[in-house]
Amino acid sequence: MIEAFETLRLALIRIYSKITTDELDDLFRRHLELAVNSLLQAELTAFLDYEKYDRAGFNSGNSRNGIIRVRLKQNTEN
Repeated sequence: MIEAFETLRLALIRIYSKITTDELDDLFRRHLELAVNSLLQAELTAFLDYEKYDRAGFNSGNSRNGIIRVRLKQNTEN
C-alpha cells in the first residue's frame, strides 16, 4: 500500500511540477489526518451506540467529554 501512495505522489509531482514535494507531503499528511479522525469518530459512535450530542449518552457514564487536539511528532530518521 505504501508503494501505491509513493507511485501516486510521484505521478502528482510530475503533473503538478509547480508544487514542491514538501507541499505535496503536507497535503497528503493533512488529508490522512482528516481521514483518520473521521474513522476514529465513526468508531467511537459505533462503540458508544449513539451519535455525538445525542441525549442518550447524557449521564450514562459513557459520555463524550470533548475534544483535545493532539499533534503527533514524526521521527523521520532512518
